[in-house]
Amino acid sequence: MSKVFFITGAGRGLGTDIARAALSAGHQVVATGRRPEDVVKALGGPQDNLLVTELDITSLEDAHAAARAAVERFGRIDVLVNNAANFFAGYFEEVSPAQMRRQIETNLFGPMNVTRAVLPVLRKQRAGHIITLSSIAGVVGQEFCAAYSAAKFGVEGWMESLRFDVAPYGIHTTIVEPGFFRTELLVDASTTWPELSIDDYAPRTAEMVPAWQAQNGRQAGDPAKLARALLAIAGRQEPPLRFVAGADAIPAAEAKARELLAEAEASRELGMDLAHDALTG
Repeated sequence: MSKVFFITGAGRGLGTDIARAALSAGHQVVATGRRPEDVVKALGGPQDNLLVTELDITSLEDAHAAARAAVERFGRIDVLVNNAANFFAGYFEEVSPAQMRRQIETNLFGPMNVTRAVLPVLRKQRAGHIITLSSIAGVVGQEFCAAYSAAKFGVEGWMESLRFDVAPYGIHTTIVEPGFFRTELLVDASTTWPELSIDDYAPRTAEMVPAWQAQNGRQAGDPAKLARALLAIAGRQEPPLRFVAGADAIPAAEAKARELLAEAEASRELGMDLAHDALTG
């Protein structure tokens, strides 16, 4: 059955792959990006079942305008894919406060803005599916990723709680936790390096920046395959609450689960008996 997909960040990377896969499968697609002309070009030009509209996800006004345009064109929205993101790399002290705020503004408040705009449509329909791209870095903290992980851990908590809010209205949610895929996250347009330099960190930063740059285009994960997997998930009657994606991500998630269980067990003796004693007298 044909659905209406609303996809953010569709001008390049994984967003383009998701939009292409949805169009090829016969779905109607609202493909959004900050530069609509780039989105149209990436998707091969105008198409009857394609609406391209401008959307800066940090603008709630843009989000509402894009949602209205989607409903005016296609009458509904079935699947929201919160894909747009960027990457502020660096050690915490070298990432400036302004950079940290911009990272969280885009990667956490951005998908929140779009979801706020789309949710009234889904609630009115009493049906829909919100798919938000997190990262394995939202499950496992990583070196040189303090800002990015902070935003993605926030995405995890928001989405995990959101499902309770919207489930009574027939709306499903899925958190996607990819490992390393060739999604253009590491290209210059998506990656920002630390503004600050601190002597203690400088030698490590000098090694980490080229190491991360060297990974661009060499990541093992195939974004076209990930896009097709997301379409398969969107087609399920009961989609998963989480989808861990990639041969590197699944072992990392398993290791984190074991670590949490071990830490909970280690905390048992001291952590269980912390209730306030009943007052007597």
